[in-house]
Amino acid sequence: MKTTVFASALMATIFPLAVNAASSSQNLGPDVVKPAPKVSIASHDAFFNHLKAHCGKAYQGKVTVDNQDNGAFSGKKLVMHVRKCSDTELQIPFHVGEDASRTWIITKTGSGLSLKHDHRMKNGEYDVSTMYGGHTVDAGWQHAQSFPADQYSKELFIKQGIPQSNGNTWQIFIYPERYTYRLVREGREFRVDFDLTNPITPPAAPWGYKD
Repeated sequence: MKTTVFASALMATIFPLAVNAASSSQNLGPDVVKPAPKVSIASHDAFFNHLKAHCGKAYQGKVTVDNQDNGAFSGKKLVMHVRKCSDTELQIPFHVGEDASRTWIITKTGSGLSLKHDHRMKNGEYDVSTMYGGHTVDAGWQHAQSFPADQYSKELFIKQGIPQSNGNTWQIFIYPERYTYRLVREGREFRVDFDLTNPITPPAAPWGYKD
């Protein structure tokens, strides 16, 4: 008798769940077996083209946020130069005073965009810390893209003893009047804005590159 009562109670609990599950599956229909839709890259292409439209031009900027200011950028002329452009790659040197060690490289990868930081020494050789960056993980927007740190970068940061940088996300904004480079992670924010309304004379080639 106890077994029968227990079985009946168990069925009373399971049956509604089974019906609900079946009903939900029917409502989902063929979408249950469809693969996830591919992310549109239209925003990536538009973003890339907005930057490419400035090819050959240089602009001066200023640091607008730096919550860990160590003086590295203080009192120095900051210049970004959209120096070289192809259908798949943009090279954008970032000059800090006389320091021409930095070049941002934005590349179309087929699945999105990558951002790399090419750091060189004055003799043109690669710095120990170079080619770190990230890759887009979603469509982003035509005027803004985010690049969370990729695996190569995380391994480099661990090797260099700065594991906190594994949480880095770099963001680039391109609007008609402003270009912004931003770095964010927990407890860290750095941002520099460039005035696109006032082109300046382009600087010499960055270290490691030829004219």
